Amino acid sequence: MTTLTCRAVLADMDGTLVDSTALVDRIWTTFSAEHGLDARAVLAFAHGRPSVATLREFLPDHPDHDALVGELEGVEVSGSGGTVEVPGAVDLVRSLPDGTWALVTSAGLALARLRLGEVGLDLPEVAVTSEDVQVGKPDPEPYLLAAERLGVDPRDCVVLEDAPAGIAAGRAAGATVVVVGGWDGPEAEGLARVADHRGTRVRVLDDGRVELSV
Repeated sequence: MTTLTCRAVLADMDGTLVDSTALVDRIWTTFSAEHGLDARAVLAFAHGRPSVATLREFLPDHPDHDALVGELEGVEVSGSGGTVEVPGAVDLVRSLPDGTWALVTSAGLALARLRLGEVGLDLPEVAVTSEDVQVGKPDPEPYLLAAERLGVDPRDCVVLEDAPAGIAAGRAAGATVVVVGGWDGPEAEGLARVADHRGTRVRVLDDGRVELSV
């Protein structure tokens, strides 16, 4: 196992703590068909990024991207029920004391609260969502903001991520990144990785730091 010591854990949501892949893929596939887009290209780009970034990439001339985001989020919320825990994620989160972890997701706040709730988790004290940032992943802004809100140096954080955009964002923020799942593209080169969280162990040190064994 690899043991990492940090001041805080910054965790992505979809694919990292919860698995809503089937629902998200279905929504983007339907959306792509309605707008004459290549669903495979859309899905490859969309994972780990804010919806508005995907819309700007594939429908650059659309007059109201924000309205489309609202429609997509409405479909995601109404289609809830297919979210499951990434194995071990609930135990991992519950072992982290308040103030030592933050959620950093490209989803909106309402959707984040819903998806965590579906696996029995509450939002942490610090949750950075798509509404909080000007530039989403792969830009480091979301992770930098989470570290700032926790009052820690991003270089003293461990980021848990599954998608290339999020992995790149965590690395650019200066954090230590652990890859969750099977992504092995260039963004993940040289990083620690776990298939899920069932083997992850947490120990809180006397000085408040977190020791994470993955």
